[in-house]
Amino acid sequence: MHDLTAGPADHANAAIGGAGIDGSAYLDVVHTAQHAPVWLDRLISGYSTYGLALSAGLMLLGWWHARNHSQERAVQALAVPLITVGAFAVSSVLKLVVREDRPCQSLRVVTLEACPAPGDWSFPSNHATLAAAAAVALWFVSRRLGLAATAVALTMATSRVWVGAHYPHDIAAGLADGVVVAAPLSVLIRTYAPALSGLLGRGPLRRLVAS
Repeated sequence: MHDLTAGPADHANAAIGGAGIDGSAYLDVVHTAQHAPVWLDRLISGYSTYGLALSAGLMLLGWWHARNHSQERAVQALAVPLITVGAFAVSSVLKLVVREDRPCQSLRVVTLEACPAPGDWSFPSNHATLAAAAAVALWFVSRRLGLAATAVALTMATSRVWVGAHYPHDIAAGLADGVVVAAPLSVLIRTYAPALSGLLGRGPLRRLVAS
């Protein structure tokens, strides 16, 4: 590992500092990572970077199987990535409103992941938001896929603290954002799925909802 936060952070434009919320818990996790086996750190770092691909794969799998079940369920599956993007948009707006410095900037600690430049805000975690939104939306497609996606979301959220990218409250907020945005949107899609499937089923995109 390398000391990626050797220089002082520029806090001039930061709205809040998160260190006073759960900075000690963050440091406990980061220090544990420093003394963990190299193979474990590499595994978690790789998952933290690329783990969202698992969520994308579950989305694709959900749509593929939904096409063989019913057009309504296929519509629900097609909506999953759109719902996830919606949650990401909310998360991005919150980052600009809250403007919380990354913990590696505020606390100047050795982290597994390279410390982002000032202005790359920490609250909430986009990774946690995306994974949680995908998980909630997939529950409306398949319980098994929803359960698998939930495991992906929880491990993704935990990994973001381990690599030093976020405070615990950042990932908690990211998970909450994903749930709060995805749940009502998924219910809305379920309500209008029959009408939407009828429209898609008669048009040039009918292959998206029927095998």
